[in-house]
Order: sequence, then C-alpha cells, then structure tokens
Amino acid sequence: MKAHSPLQSGCACCLSRRRFLAAGCSTCAAVVAQGLRPHPARATHTAQGTRPRVRLIFACWALHHDRPTWPHIGYDFAGDVQQVQDVLAQRCPEVEFLPALAHGPEDAQQLLAAGDADRIDGYIVYQMNNWVQVMQTIVASGKPTIVADFPYAGSGGFLVFTAALRRAHQNFSVVASSDLADLAAAARCFELLKTGGGVTEFVAACDRVRRERTGRGDSAPCQDDPLQLADVGQCLEALKKSRLVTVGGGMQNIAQEIEQRLGIGVIQIGFEELSAACEQADAEQARQIAARWKGAARSVQIADPDAELEKSARLYLAQQAVLAKHQAEAITINCLGGFYGGHLPAYPCLGFVELLDAGLIGACEADLLSTSTMLVIKHLGGRPGFISDPVLDTSKRQIIYAHCVAATRMFGPASAPNAYEILTHSEDRKGAAVRSFLPLGYLTTTLEIHAARQEILLHQAWAVENVVIDRACRTKLAGQIVGDVEKLFTYWDQYGWHRVTFYGDLREPVRELAAALQFKFIEEA
Repeated sequence: MKAHSPLQSGCACCLSRRRFLAAGCSTCAAVVAQGLRPHPARATHTAQGTRPRVRLIFACWALHHDRPTWPHIGYDFAGDVQQVQDVLAQRCPEVEFLPALAHGPEDAQQLLAAGDADRIDGYIVYQMNNWVQVMQTIVASGKPTIVADFPYAGSGGFLVFTAALRRAHQNFSVVASSDLADLAAAARCFELLKTGGGVTEFVAACDRVRRERTGRGDSAPCQDDPLQLADVGQCLEALKKSRLVTVGGGMQNIAQEIEQRLGIGVIQIGFEELSAACEQADAEQARQIAARWKGAARSVQIADPDAELEKSARLYLAQQAVLAKHQAEAITINCLGGFYGGHLPAYPCLGFVELLDAGLIGACEADLLSTSTMLVIKHLGGRPGFISDPVLDTSKRQIIYAHCVAATRMFGPASAPNAYEILTHSEDRKGAAVRSFLPLGYLTTTLEIHAARQEILLHQAWAVENVVIDRACRTKLAGQIVGDVEKLFTYWDQYGWHRVTFYGDLREPVRELAAALQFKFIEEA
C-alpha cells in the first residue's frame, strides 16, 4: 500500500501538513488530506442563518499507519475516513462538516486557532489510533464536541481519555458504536446551536440519542455452567503461599500493595534470566511442542511456521523453568518491550496458552493488577482468565474483549479445548499469536482487583460472538452487557484499559471476597 500524498486543497493545490495547520484562515477549512475533501455545500438553511459548521477531526498518527499499534502497522485509513464523511454528508444535510487531520496537541491547538476565522460552531474528534492526544485540547476549549471511537483502532485512548475528561468537562458527548448512523444521529444535535440551544442542551441531546440508540441485545442465552468454588477463607490462605514472577516490568508500588493486601509474593526479574533459560531449553522438546501446536490448530497463518513455533516453544519451556526455579504459579512478561527491544526471540503468547490450559497463569504485558486478579480467581473458582483490551459497541449492547492470546480451556484444565488459529501478533504482523474461538452462550464475569485502591471492579456479559475482523488483537470475544451500559464509560482512567474475563457467575463470590479483604466492591455496569 502506498502512503498518502501531502494534504491538498479543494482545488488540488498541494500544501504540507504544517502549512495547512498554520494557515489559520477560512481557506483552512477546505484544505484537507487526500480522501478528506468536504462535500459541496447545499442550500439548506436554519431558521437563524446558515448551517452549523463542524470541524470533523480525524485523530491519527498517519493516514497510512506507520507503527505497531491498533489497528495494525500498515493499515490504510483512507477508506474509513471517506466512509465517515459520506455517511455524515448523507444523513446530516443540515450540518456542514469541515474535515481535517490532527496528529497531536499542537495540531489540535492550531485547528482551534483557526476556529473563529472559519466560523466553527463545534467539533467532532474521531479517534482513529489509541493514544493520539487530540481530544484533550479540543474538549478543554469548552466548545461543543463529540468524541467518537473508530472501533478496534482508537478504542483504548477513547475509553481512557474520555473517562478522565468527563470528570472535568461537561461540553462533550461520546459515541462508541460500530454503526456510523449512531454518529450521524449525534451530529444532527449540532443544529441546536443555530436554534438557540447552548452547550448544555447540545450535550444532553447527544447523550439522550446515545441512550435511545443503545441496542437492547438478544434474549440472553443460557448454557448450564456449574462452578466449583473454594471457600473465601481457603482462597485467601492459598494466596499467602502463592508467588508470581514479573519479567522486565515495573509497577513496584503495586507489587508491594499486592504482597501486603493479597498475600501474593511478587518476584521481579529481568529479561536476561528468561533469555538464558530460553537458550538452555531442549531443542527436540521444543520441536515436539511446536508440532503439537501446529497439528492442533484450525489453521496456521504465519511465515516459516516450523521455525517460528519452535522459537515460541523454547520460550514456553523457559517460562516453565523460571516458574519452577522461583516456585511460582504465575508469570507475566513485558512482552512488547521484550520483543521490540530484542530481549526475547519470540512472543510468549503460545506459552501463555499452554500455561493457562494447564491450570497455571501466563499474563500479558507485565500487568501485575491483571495477573494478581487471575491468580485470585484461580484459587477461588479454578478457572483461567482472559486478559484483554476491551472495546464498547453500544449499537449491539456489546463489550468486546480483545487480545492476541487466550486460553482454549476456559472452564479449567479438565475441560475440552475449543478451536484456535495461529497467526502473527496483530499490531506488528510478526511472531506467533493465537485466535481462540471461545465458547458462546455462557455468562462471563469480568473484573480487576486493585490492591492499591483496595477495590474490586466487576461487570458481567453473555458471550455471544467470536469477532473476526482484521483490526486490533486476534482473539475478540463479544459479550452482551448485563446492566447499565452507560456506567461502562466511567472507570477506564482509574483502572487502565485491561480487564480480565472469566467464565461463570462470580458476582456474589467476588462480593464476598471483597468483604473479606475489606475492599470496596464496584459494579461498573
């Protein structure tokens, strides 16, 4: 795929991005990227003048995605950008949209500076990459704003950033939907600004539209799923004897709180110890494990699968060796930093699957909060957790749990495995990762146990779909939300993006656990 040309004006006169943003005049509104041309103005007028003018900002690192993060390296946003413009133009003829790109706070500030000259009434920030910081500057201006998520692309920043901004600002509303008609319905609320409505009325109208258009969901499926639970007291005693290893990570303060409040021993080691164990791994044993993985997979879609899977198998054997050395039952690895930094020969994803399926714990990204949560539920309910980066889709009343690894025995080591595929790690298209086709029709419980905050955050959903789309992480389990969807916009800035999903109705056992720990129990839906 080719990178896009420099920004162009409506008359095809080439300008650099910097010249475009620095223009600061009414011409600026027509200067857009290839694929971002405003639709021709229509003759529609409101009772008090012309149509409201809305700056439609696509927040992304680059139109041709140039780094290993969601949706994935090499992704071409041009078609999605054009689709958003087309839908808004068709469904909102009463609103004039002026499209622009912004790649960070500086760009956002220059767009704001051009707002008076361009007679901008409000803004839409379409979050196309996770951590591009554009919405903060736009929202802080106090102007009427809609922040929308491009699902499986900007969802992390959308959830974390908007949760924080909503605590400080009341001038914006949010759209988290795979149906662009929901964004158009919210955008029509800009008409209020030309008929006497203010910012408060605008936000209230957008929020009302979102609630009204939130899907009802199908009637909840109901698969029988009896849990064999340990006594909470027994669980807490077992945790005092448990240990977890974190590789190449930080979070020292969290480690201390986990030890003090949950009783879990936290052992912090560097990449060099895991790498040394990998070098010492038995090559023949690694080949046999790789062959087993390959033979059991529904499909294998990676280059040179034998060599890649053998590297993953050696890393799995190294994980086993480290766990045995430290007498631990959980390991979490700074996998992205380790792989990108050349400290690890492979991603640990397949090794994590193997550990989880065997009743141990392999957890992503050196996330001690999620790893300790998985360890607690292992001793309380005997089941593995699926650590994920969630995505909200109000149009379907769904939360989608996405990551490049998941167990294949979600009901415990004795249960039958579900199908899986082996693909590259999604963001960088390298290594080997897993798409696990998780069981459907069951109630799931998703939580984070935060030892430092002395809180447990929980919501529930019915597992309804394994989503296959070539954006974001490989495994994507869609859950139909049980409870208040609106509350799910609240806690992402305080807990971070990760959540851990377990099969089974764990609500009351976890409530009892919170009481025993003297932690606050929070239902986030």
